Amino acid sequence: MILCDIGNTSYHFLDGQRDFKESVNSFNPTSITKEVYYISVNSAVNEQLRHLENWINLASFIDMDKYYATMGIDRVVASMAVEDGIVIDAGSAITVDVVKDSVFMGGFIYPGVRAMSACYKNISPALDYSFNFSLDLETLPKNSQDAISYGFLKTLHREVISHNLPIILTGGDATFFKEIFPQANINQKLIFDGMKKIISII
Repeated sequence: MILCDIGNTSYHFLDGQRDFKESVNSFNPTSITKEVYYISVNSAVNEQLRHLENWINLASFIDMDKYYATMGIDRVVASMAVEDGIVIDAGSAITVDVVKDSVFMGGFIYPGVRAMSACYKNISPALDYSFNFSLDLETLPKNSQDAISYGFLKTLHREVISHNLPIILTGGDATFFKEIFPQANINQKLIFDGMKKIISII
């Protein structure tokens, strides 16, 4: 069984235990003749795949009434992989979704690390610092790097821990956020876990 999570720049495949990516710009989906179960946030790729019978869009098997119409399919499927917990997907944006008893309770979107860093830099070159993920969030900072780090991380941290649920980290910047959520688990195959769950019930 081949699974594929399609984003704006890449096809992310899981073929058995083999995990690999292909570029959206160069990969030819007709090169795969086996059945591929996929989700996609890329409308151009969706149009290509619509005509390929062996590419099965799992979005058509999801009851979106349990979520909301404009919610990204990647967030939906990651949430479906969790029974109780908070999913933090730390990528170009940081999405935070709360699931209790397998029910999606809601979530929010926060700027990603690079987007927030650029925001500070645009305000003033004097604020062009990398974020310090190991700072003490219980102590007000007394230097500029920690001050911007605290401003970025404290609100997110406080909101997440207020739900008192297990935390699951995924996405390219997950290891950074492990610093401020040491009790969290990192699962870079969370979306594939959700896809497998959908397949098991269709």
